[in-house]
Amino acid sequence: MTTSTTSTISTTSPEFDLIARHFTRPARRGVLGIGDDCALLDVTPGKQLAVSTDTLVSGVHFFADTDAHMLGHKALAVNLSDLAAMGASPRYCTLAITLPQIDDVWLGDFARGFFGLADQYDVVLIGGDTTRGPLSMTLTVLGQVAPGRALQRDHAHTGDDIWVSAALGGAAMALRHLRDGMVLPKQHVQTALMRLHMPQPRIALGLRLSGLAGAEIAAIDVSDGLIADLGHICARSGLGADVDWKKIPLHPALLAEDEKTRMACALAGGDDYELCFTAPPSRRAAIAAMADDMALPLTLIGAMKAGNVVVVRDAQGEAIKVPTAGFDHFARASAKK
Repeated sequence: MTTSTTSTISTTSPEFDLIARHFTRPARRGVLGIGDDCALLDVTPGKQLAVSTDTLVSGVHFFADTDAHMLGHKALAVNLSDLAAMGASPRYCTLAITLPQIDDVWLGDFARGFFGLADQYDVVLIGGDTTRGPLSMTLTVLGQVAPGRALQRDHAHTGDDIWVSAALGGAAMALRHLRDGMVLPKQHVQTALMRLHMPQPRIALGLRLSGLAGAEIAAIDVSDGLIADLGHICARSGLGADVDWKKIPLHPALLAEDEKTRMACALAGGDDYELCFTAPPSRRAAIAAMADDMALPLTLIGAMKAGNVVVVRDAQGEAIKVPTAGFDHFARASAKK
């Protein structure tokens, strides 16, 4: 006599449960979102797709004990900043997250920060991956831009103005405060920390610059330091740049520091995610009007020139030696935490 047994196989797993609890939402846009092997997307006719991918690694791009809500915001913000620098409108994103273990409280806070910013810019999470290992996250963002309107780095010309949004150096000061114990003025601690932990992608500015009729504009987001990032525009456009140090807009936390610290943070500190862009001098009035309309300071800091280097000059027009050149993942792998 034989006995038959029926075995049952669970259709769920900790990984899929995690995704369902924290990252699955009804798809507001697209044909098919999370749940299958691939997402299916609608692409607006007459638009080009802008795609960017970034990875954030614990101990390299953020402290291991960074608040999960802030980290969720920043993980998406730094990717949306790339779309802003192209003048693209955000549409979709994917998230691949590696976790040491499943922590529902941490994941809930991370998801709230992530979706808080996603909802602000109507970004739909359409897929990704989860796995176990040292904490890191890789995001891919997808946006769209009208043909011929992307703010490409190779669009700068000799004589173009160089502009930067808001103020620089706040995130670098916050990093020194957390990592090195630098004492910041009490009234500026919170704003500096927010620049580091919860940067605001300049999507609206990128879209407005993209809409300037007849103007070829180059742009980049300031993630690795103004001089390093402006250098990327120079390299792609085959030009050099002159920057007036005294015109650089500084975060208030920097004003009480010595010149060397101010330069290191504002010129090479990075993590502010402001936009640096070039435009013909004929567009100055339009850009000034744009700044007033958006209530966002836009500062003219220099000009593009023939050559292949970025030169920072003092009030007398003399070249200044910049303390550091900006963040490099492989040359200084432990410098940015």
